[in-house]
Amino acid sequence: MTPHRHQSVLIVDFGSQVTQLIARRLRESGVYCEIHPFDRVDGMLDAFAPAAVILSGGPASVHEAHSPAAPARLFDLGVPVLGICYGEMTLVDQLGGKVEGGHAREFGRAEIRIARPSPLLEGLGDVGDGLPVWMSHGDEITAMPPGFEVVATSAGSPFAVIADEGRRLYGVQFHPEVAHTPSGGAMLRNFTHRIAGLSGDWTMAAFRAEQAARIRERVWRGRVICGLSGGVDSSVAAVLIHEAIGDQLTCVFVDTGLLRLNEAAEVVQLFRDHYNIPLIHVDAAQEFLSALAGVSDPEAKRKAIGRAFIDVFDREAGGIEGAAFLAQGTLYPDVIESVSAAGGPSAVIKSHHNVGGLPEHMRLELVEPLRELFKDEVRALGVELGLPPAFVGRHPFPGPGLAIRIPGEVTAEKIAILQQADAVFLDEIRAAGLYDVIWQAFAVLLPVKSVGVMGDARTYENVLALRAVTSTDGMTADVFEFPWDVLTRAATRIVNEVRGVNRVVYDVTSKPPGTIEWE
Repeated sequence: MTPHRHQSVLIVDFGSQVTQLIARRLRESGVYCEIHPFDRVDGMLDAFAPAAVILSGGPASVHEAHSPAAPARLFDLGVPVLGICYGEMTLVDQLGGKVEGGHAREFGRAEIRIARPSPLLEGLGDVGDGLPVWMSHGDEITAMPPGFEVVATSAGSPFAVIADEGRRLYGVQFHPEVAHTPSGGAMLRNFTHRIAGLSGDWTMAAFRAEQAARIRERVWRGRVICGLSGGVDSSVAAVLIHEAIGDQLTCVFVDTGLLRLNEAAEVVQLFRDHYNIPLIHVDAAQEFLSALAGVSDPEAKRKAIGRAFIDVFDREAGGIEGAAFLAQGTLYPDVIESVSAAGGPSAVIKSHHNVGGLPEHMRLELVEPLRELFKDEVRALGVELGLPPAFVGRHPFPGPGLAIRIPGEVTAEKIAILQQADAVFLDEIRAAGLYDVIWQAFAVLLPVKSVGVMGDARTYENVLALRAVTSTDGMTADVFEFPWDVLTRAATRIVNEVRGVNRVVYDVTSKPPGTIEWE
């Protein structure tokens, strides 16, 4: 939890899969916020002292037994409260209104019509105007609590937006945080800036200075080890910590041999030569190959990589005298998932990019300076710290590396093929000026071989898949619609230049990145 140098909004999580998007929208307008599960809010409320509260959506129904509710004293704090979808339902139910199930279901695109003026909808239209929104509810408010009035209606909901302006309590039946509600960001800004009176003082410059001071206070004269993966998160964490404590930081870069082409050399050059940060570079490619020999199951691969990483890191870190802290590039989505209000598969999904914890005997305290940030905020901090834009803007790369982009057993030959093909793909994307438009692009070496004819000879070689998606924060993603000539050039070059590939296909699935096995 941040020291209260910023006006803060508390987001109470009832398990919606898009709760993090609420936080993203608030951060975009300069408002600091934190997400906490509904059943843990009561214990931290006094210390957090929110300037405003938002109740998230969720999968439950308030009329069901044991449905989640907000701590009752939230409504007595005297600060503005906004309930979103389920958050509106529990607000109504807890304040004396009535919610019933089975009356009207609304899912997907809908339109609300403004019934009366309200600061929540200020600047978005006049009385009688319609606004497109994204609905997702199966319950219906049938009676409002005392003091509330209708602000907007929809075809399926006579209480699409409600307000008790005197107490600054608001409810919306739709999701303003999602892109399918075009004016949703403006609604949230109206709530935080106009209704709650927040100034929007959350900036990367302020975060940089505050975190550096926190690190110095926490570490004092101790030594810190940073497990540098070469990715953006750990790199930004390392540069920030080095700015705070200088040579008290030592980075350990474990080169697994599963990185992108030439990436290890680029990391060493940046940190050892450009920033002059103490760096231990461990070439452990052979150890990781040995650990992966004969392993095909994706989860078994991750565990094998995790064990190998711990063994190598433990060996190297043990030689750093006086080390008391371990720095990690943990981000805010990781923190949220670890305390998810809804339970669910987050632990399984997180294994996608986590390769395992450290052994207890190391007894190192964690330093996680980025744990309050989303991915795009980390990039902004990297720019603030002076990291090269090309480095900060690199596409995300999974912790286990190329091993999870090689379905089946991983071999040195397969890694070499994939590294070369991936490099050609990214080269063509950069040449076309599309790299910064795409959120993530990569190649996958499929466990399939194809018969082909190249010149006058028949071939029997590997099939390669290319994937590219667009996203803002990696929480959801959509397929990137390539110009056909760019995709054709990339595929042609791969077949011509990369031995072992005779066919290229393009993956057009559109899903959240965390659900794609080879990401």
